[in-house]
Amino acid sequence: MKAFIHLLLGLGLSTALFAQEEVEIDVYPPSQIPDRIMLTWETEPHNSQSVTWRTSTVVEKAYAQICVATATPDLADRAVVYKASSTKLVSDQNIALYHSVNFTELLPNTTYAYRVGDSAVWSEWLHFTTASEEQAPFSFIYFGDAQNDLKSRWSRTIRGAYSKMPDADFLLHAGDLVNRPNSDHEWGEWFYAGGWIYGMMPSIATPGNHEYERGANRTRILSRHWRPTFRFPQNGPKGLGMEETVFYMDYQGTRIISLNSTIFSFNKEIAEAQVQWLIPLLENNPNDWTIVTMHYPVYSSKFGRNNPKLRKVLQPIFETYGVDLVLQGHDHTYGRGGENIPTGTKVQEIEGPVYVVSVSGPKMYDLSMEDWMRRGASNTQLYQLIHVSADTLRFEAYTTVDELYDAFELYKLPNGKTQYLDMTPADVPELLELPPRYSEDFSETQLDLFQERYKAYMKKKEKAEEKREAREERPDDRK
Repeated sequence: MKAFIHLLLGLGLSTALFAQEEVEIDVYPPSQIPDRIMLTWETEPHNSQSVTWRTSTVVEKAYAQICVATATPDLADRAVVYKASSTKLVSDQNIALYHSVNFTELLPNTTYAYRVGDSAVWSEWLHFTTASEEQAPFSFIYFGDAQNDLKSRWSRTIRGAYSKMPDADFLLHAGDLVNRPNSDHEWGEWFYAGGWIYGMMPSIATPGNHEYERGANRTRILSRHWRPTFRFPQNGPKGLGMEETVFYMDYQGTRIISLNSTIFSFNKEIAEAQVQWLIPLLENNPNDWTIVTMHYPVYSSKFGRNNPKLRKVLQPIFETYGVDLVLQGHDHTYGRGGENIPTGTKVQEIEGPVYVVSVSGPKMYDLSMEDWMRRGASNTQLYQLIHVSADTLRFEAYTTVDELYDAFELYKLPNGKTQYLDMTPADVPELLELPPRYSEDFSETQLDLFQERYKAYMKKKEKAEEKREAREERPDDRK
């Protein structure tokens, strides 16, 4: 950047536009070549698939072609053509067109090939597979906050996760995908990190506080990039600006719900609207499993944070209506547990969901080590693989170097109740140390307080360990 400014000075040009150090060169400019290709769902996953992509404004008309994928290369000859709808996005660095198509009337459980373009310049052919119309096993990958150093240090997490489970059915992002909501450069890095994975594996995302900019009177304004980038169901509360942030979809016997806990905490009207929408959605749920994702967590895993409003309102609803798993972000640490989650490896019946907070990017906080946590991690990038079948949900958390760090299973009984089995790897210690910046910046008093928390947490763990039963007890021992 400095060399570029020196060049301008040498040419006698003004540097007034470069007065702020935050100014970045547009290294991810749009062109006629389609980029930022993103698969999502706005209608039923078993018979539709949405795709969005970006081009420069020279593209006047955009299209998508699709056909059932076979090993033969004559794809274009068999393809059905869809005309895209387009919207202009003026970002902080450029002006681009975002295009979208919703492929409809597709066959369930079928692999399709598709490409996008303007009839002269096309993307590569990409594949996706529709969901089954019936209940069937599936898997997905869950990421906590990516947020920072997306190209440099988050890329290894998403690529490692894909390499670990390339046949996953979709990705789930629990908010704070970027750090600055309207930074085209950061969105460019997010797409650079995931690359063609986004065009082959659909994404579900819920917005975090970093997908919002601050407005007047404590208002929050959703990133200009959110709705052009994603096409999510518009089946949430109406008329309050929550479109494509609060929604649900049913996927092969599981109801997946996105709540906007970021705005929930700032707007009483929006909080009430989400609650009134959520209760009948859970009450009239024909699926065996229910998974909620939201950014601000019910139980915080960062020391000093607390969300009592969320806990007071949402926890009783989750417990009353049988939510099984809540996937969250925001706290830049790892925590798994809940007040109703037992310790030990014995298969036990539980009431209420398992709560998870995780982080996939490099920004790290200090761990709370509170009573609700059954497993925690500090200063650790992770991704999570989740496998769902008719009667079993298996959760696995891996570090970004592919080490299994945490695991548990849930079993759905014929009477609708749920059993839980902690499957934490016995030979992997908890990673509880302070991130380096805290070790360096904390005062002696703060370090002493941390040590007190650490000792209390470890003492609690030791007592739980004394009560643990032999690990030989396996799922076959279910009641």
